[in-house]
Amino acid sequence: MAKVTVSLDAELVVEAMVLAGVGSPQDAVELIVRDYVERGHRTEARVATRDEALHRADLKPRDVEG
Repeated sequence: MAKVTVSLDAELVVEAMVLAGVGSPQDAVELIVRDYVERGHRTEARVATRDEALHRADLKPRDVEG
């Protein structure tokens, strides 16, 4: 996998290390980015499921009132 080098503010990286509970700046940033991406995928899956349910509800024939 290709690697990318990014410069970040030292205080931000230290905060990321504390939140991630790791001693390596590289590991901390990688863990946080992976978590962010995974959350995005879970959100997309929930929205897709909700949209499918709404779509199915729209496809049901409606009772005619009369």
